[in-house]
Amino acid sequence: MEKVLKEVAGIDVAQKELVVSLGRLLESLSIEIFAYKVFVNSDKGIQSMIEWVSSCCENAAQMRYVMEATGVYHERLAYALESMNIDVSVILPNKISNYARSLDIKTITDKTASQAIAQFGLERKLDNWIRPKDIYRELKQLTRERDQIVEERSMVKNQRHAEKTEAMPNQKSLL
Repeated sequence: MEKVLKEVAGIDVAQKELVVSLGRLLESLSIEIFAYKVFVNSDKGIQSMIEWVSSCCENAAQMRYVMEATGVYHERLAYALESMNIDVSVILPNKISNYARSLDIKTITDKTASQAIAQFGLERKLDNWIRPKDIYRELKQLTRERDQIVEERSMVKNQRHAEKTEAMPNQKSLL
């Protein structure tokens, strides 16, 4: 049996589920994707995933968890893993999608996406994700809220303008 050099959990994170593929880099430098499972994207699902990974891997302490930055859906998992001192890498989506295009994958599914993420993690030396400072998280949320308010304001202004300029505007709508 060949020596295992590196093990990675590639995780395709969605709002409701975590699609996980486990891969290993062998001494011959060949890559093997050896396990696949889907978990609920919740605290309990994250704990189940960690237990499953530990039961499947030779050296779970050396396991690296790799995921895409998917809006806010990946954050719960990244924070949970980081708080347990588990190696976690969060990769920009365009890096993963560009990499996946090079793999000759015919159809992208959650499973093939998690396999591509695992393979990406096995082929690259990745840095650990570092939890952002609280002020950056707060600024990110406030910026998101502001953008939403500006968008809604613009929509209402456009509706009001359309109502004003139509042939027979409803005066009650313009108040």
